[in-house]
Parts: sequence; structure tokens; C-alpha cells
Amino acid sequence: MTLDKLITWAKDKTRFISIDAYIAFCEEYLNFIYNGLQAVIVSQNENHYHFFQYKEDGNFNISRPINSNLMIKAEDFAKVKSNFYYALKHIREIKKEKDIRRQLNNFIYTCQQVIGATLDALPSNESNTARKINGDLFERYIRLIISEIGISVREGIVSVPVIIDNEELFKMAYQHDVIIEKEDKIKAIGSVKTSSKDRIDKVFIDKFLYNRLTDVDTPHFAIFLNDVQRKGTEPRFGINTTFLTGHFKGYTVKLNPLDGVYYCDLRPNMLVDDILKVQIRSLDYLFVEDIWNFIEE
Repeated sequence: MTLDKLITWAKDKTRFISIDAYIAFCEEYLNFIYNGLQAVIVSQNENHYHFFQYKEDGNFNISRPINSNLMIKAEDFAKVKSNFYYALKHIREIKKEKDIRRQLNNFIYTCQQVIGATLDALPSNESNTARKINGDLFERYIRLIISEIGISVREGIVSVPVIIDNEELFKMAYQHDVIIEKEDKIKAIGSVKTSSKDRIDKVFIDKFLYNRLTDVDTPHFAIFLNDVQRKGTEPRFGINTTFLTGHFKGYTVKLNPLDGVYYCDLRPNMLVDDILKVQIRSLDYLFVEDIWNFIEE
């Protein structure tokens, strides 16, 4: 499949209405990159990050950083796909199956990153549109997975009444990416973004305001794909982190901790920092463990 066809596909959100659709696109892109790229550029400071440079049909653009430790190769995709479907079908039974859980995380990362990488081939005047499409498709992908494992989920607006002296004065409307329900009761609220850049503050504040207004300790969680961006000039590209460590720790300690923060691509400090390693985990933890605790509380 040509890059032009992949771009047209990626821009059409109506073609991503099922998990199978995301997988089909991913397979096509992984096959394309074997012969369709101008070059693969290795990050200067963290060598496992790669950048895909397109040919003239992609305006010679250079993609976002791709974590080669997470990105599944075309020759391995069929096996990992089979394990992905197995994991979804047996999600509560794979708690101790570390390899299956790792593949679940990497599969989600790969299927989403190929969409973003494809949209990186668009001309610069379409970059805002590309970011919006990529973000919307990630939100939808997560909701599809949650639904597939048997949990009621939707996006939408939640109206919260503001009550003073037992009288409702007005309502505040909150738009949420993920609303998890059981027996028509909201059990958890989630934010789904490709990165936390410029967004981390809102997640913490939403939890604080929502729970203060409702007097209910509703779990709030956040899902991020990664927190890296390209830096430097060609050919000496590297990566920068977009994760605001101080903001995250400050909100966690002084405002309220979130009930779960999940990444496909964890940054090194998230594994060793005393606060971060408790608060942040890989995405498989949400589907295999934590989401069931949310709905059973």
C-alpha cells in the first residue's frame, strides 16, 4: 500500500470503528515501512528511539519518536496479534503472565503509533488537524478495548449539580474521554491523551472539583501513550521528555493523587522515583487489574 493511501485511510475516522480496523491499518503500515521510507534515523541521546523519514510522497517529513523496544516488527505481528486477542479474552486470568501483558502493552502502542507516524507525513499546514485526528483515534481505541473486555464505557458530558443549603443552584458540565459505568452508575472517569504535555494539570483539577462537588470519591485515572518529542536538527536528532515531573508530584502530594496513571512508553524516572513509581504504571495494569477494582468498589 502506498503512503498516499495510508494517509487517506488515517485521516478518515469512520474507518476506525473496531479493534480489527486499527489492527488492519497497523499491518499495512508495518509492511509499508520496509521499502517505503527514505531513512530510519536513530536518536542521538536515547538510541532505542527511531525517527522515520519519508520520501517525496511524504514531503520528506520526519516522524515522531518511535520506541523500537515497544514497536512490533512486521514479521512478529501475527504472533503478537494472536496473543493480544488471547489477552482480551482472558484478561482477568493473565495477571501473572508477564510476557502476555508486555505484548498487550506493546501491541496497543504499535497500533496507535503507526497512525500518528502516518499523519506526520502531512504538510505542516495540516499539523493541527493531524494532532486532533490522532488524539481522537487514541481515545476511541481505548474505549473499544475497555468495551471488548466486558465493561460498559462511553464518552460524553457529565452534569454535576452545585448544591448550596440543600438547593441546586446550577449545574457544571464536564466532558470526559472515558466514563466507566456499572448498573447505570458512574464508577470511574478517565482521561486519554497521546501525551501529558499541557494536559496534566486539568486531570488532577477535574478530580478535585468533581469529587468536591458530588461528595463522592469517584476514581479518576489518566492514560498517556508516551511523553517524548523530537529535538535537534537533521541529522542529529534526539528526544526530549514532555513529562512535567514537578507538576505531577506537586499535584499528587498537595492536591490529590489520581487513582491510576498509565503509559505505554514509560520514562526511566517513572520506574525509580519514589513517588512516580507508585503512581504510574504500564497500561496493562489498567486492563488486567485496576479497572476491575474501580467497578467493584
